[in-house]
Amino acid sequence: MAYPAKTDRNSILHAAMKQVESEGIDSLAIRSVASTLRLAPNALYRYFESLAALKEAVAEEARLQMLEVMQKAAGRNGPAESIRAISQAYLRFAHEQPRVFAIYLKTSGPDSNIPQCTPLCARNTEFFLEQVTRVYGEKRAWDASLALWATLHGLAVLRKAGVLSGSQSSTSLKFSLKMWTEGALSSSDDK
Repeated sequence: MAYPAKTDRNSILHAAMKQVESEGIDSLAIRSVASTLRLAPNALYRYFESLAALKEAVAEEARLQMLEVMQKAAGRNGPAESIRAISQAYLRFAHEQPRVFAIYLKTSGPDSNIPQCTPLCARNTEFFLEQVTRVYGEKRAWDASLALWATLHGLAVLRKAGVLSGSQSSTSLKFSLKMWTEGALSSSDDK
């Protein structure tokens, strides 16, 4: 006879995400997540073999959330408007959920010190690159994608650090997107 489940993977992940949102990834612990769910810590090991595995699942959830935010922002907009909407959504996500954003970029495997891109990491990159390709074309898309991503990430980090205010971040984004879009219009292919 099977025992009735008191929890499931999604419930554990949801509780872990809540803890990361409020306390950060370094505070995440099997015991505290189990306590939140009113379970014995051993119950969580049925779904996550270690704390590292739980942390990687949380990072994957953060990547999924960012992908969904970007996809929703892009909607059915034209190429340039999609980039603008995605950029604003990226920065809003980083500002509203700074602790989740901090783990969004972590790409180490659960038991490895070697960085690796997970399937959701790759899906985020592919989606972003597809949107940039609509503006820049295939030949320059990769470089344009890296430049835009670096700009967005830089603005997010500078705002979190208090170097930029919300209005300064917004102004910088508008200026950066104007320059980035004008780059798409230039016919020179600088290398």
